[in-house]
Amino acid sequence: MAPALRDEDIVLVRWGVAPKPGQIALVRWESRPDQLSIKRVSHRVGGLWHVVGDNPFASTDSEQLGPAEVLGVVRARVWPRPAFRL
Repeated sequence: MAPALRDEDIVLVRWGVAPKPGQIALVRWESRPDQLSIKRVSHRVGGLWHVVGDNPFASTDSEQLGPAEVLGVVRARVWPRPAFRL
């Protein structure tokens, strides 16, 4: 999800929230039930969602794995803290 998020970032997720297109979400694929991923929501496909990574050259997403189950919506990055500018 670079540049929005990077490996080892810690995020706050609101579980069970219906996503809106463009939001970042915590997802799971039927073909990889033990893997959780963070992806950007694109559009609904039946009861699931088409999701994409922000880096099209280094992302595995719905293009390869099909629609995903959205578990929750990312509300904030907790660590590292976003830069504060005056």
